[in-house]
Amino acid sequence: MKVCKFGGSSVANANQFRKVKAIVENDPERKIVITSAAGKEQKSDNKMTDLLYLIHAHLEYSVSYESLFEMVSSKLIGIRNELGLSIQIEEKLDALKKELKKGISKDYLVSRGEYLTALLLADYLGYPFVDASEVICFHYNGNIDMANTEKTLLAKMNEHSRMVIPGFYGCMPDGQIRVMTRGGSDITGSVAARIVNADVYENWTDVSGILMADPRIIDHPKWIDVVTYAELRELSYMGANVLHEDAILPVKEVNIPIIIKNTNAPEDPGTMIVDVVEHDEKKNLITGISGKTDFTSYTMYRQNSSSQVGVLKSALEVFEKYQISVEHVPTGIDNFSIVVSSSAIERCKYEIASNLKIACQCDSVKIAENISLIAIVGRNMASQCGAGGRLFNTLGQHGINIRMISQGSDEISIFVGVENKDFKKAIRVIYDEFC
Repeated sequence: MKVCKFGGSSVANANQFRKVKAIVENDPERKIVITSAAGKEQKSDNKMTDLLYLIHAHLEYSVSYESLFEMVSSKLIGIRNELGLSIQIEEKLDALKKELKKGISKDYLVSRGEYLTALLLADYLGYPFVDASEVICFHYNGNIDMANTEKTLLAKMNEHSRMVIPGFYGCMPDGQIRVMTRGGSDITGSVAARIVNADVYENWTDVSGILMADPRIIDHPKWIDVVTYAELRELSYMGANVLHEDAILPVKEVNIPIIIKNTNAPEDPGTMIVDVVEHDEKKNLITGISGKTDFTSYTMYRQNSSSQVGVLKSALEVFEKYQISVEHVPTGIDNFSIVVSSSAIERCKYEIASNLKIACQCDSVKIAENISLIAIVGRNMASQCGAGGRLFNTLGQHGINIRMISQGSDEISIFVGVENKDFKKAIRVIYDEFC
């Protein structure tokens, strides 16, 4: 069995619906289909979810939402009419409009994008429609209730061998609709794949997998054919976003692979995401490169700080006090640094420095701004010598100053800090050297 999730671009119009149907019908094992709300047809278009959020904002401020509602209605009715479907989508839209006039929760309103899109897709595929509110259960704290979700979904599987389920939302214990964070349809698909013990979880989008580097920086970067969950987490954390990061854990725990596929080019092999990959010396040393700009480094100087018990703890407690997430902690003999996002400390930058000096009883605190972090990720680096040497030599030859170096404990990633002005150049020279 295969669980396949189709993103908003895959169901943006009637022509995209036709592509989805061809994909589903091409493999009888594609029995559970998860869909997002209809997305953009073109850059100037609006995502249905964005329109629904705007409608709720208009409601809150007593501003007319009629034109926005008409945009939602016309998209759905247009898809229905072009595909010649029988579903009376107008009845659903009229009912929603009546609820808007009575008052409606934001979560319920926003979830209607997936709900209505899934109704259309189920009619077009000839699959039973199963409302996510009937099978995706939440605890009151917002976490998915896996036990109840498993119970309800398997019960539906006993009724239907195939089904279409809207993504992105589920039901609270009191019956209220709860939506996930943006991109949550990925999570719905992952949870469903885990519960039905799917052979693979297919995530269909508008790209043919995961690229080795940002195409806005590298012209025509190569595709990654296979990536491990651990590598993907490293790449995603540093900005390579193709899949919602919370969609990884449910299937990783039971070793179900994910494959990223392109609805517009289904013949492309895509990127397979797995738990373990056997070592292959013929493969690239690195799997991918990603990075982010605008970090700030606080460096604390204190004689023999590496041998002083509790110094680092005291520094970290300062950032905890300000609710600031720490990115990296490079250390030396007489100093150590703490790297954080510049936006997080914008209003309290010098106040933090003052508190760090007191808390750590250090001689001085130095602030370095405009730093970019680049992650070089590859499962093959742990078993081959010289990766670090090649990296530092390449950057040095191109006049790029390294401000920080950090390596993950599992040896699948090396992080380097460079000046913001060197960010794109550094990624290009690293790509040219390793890819």
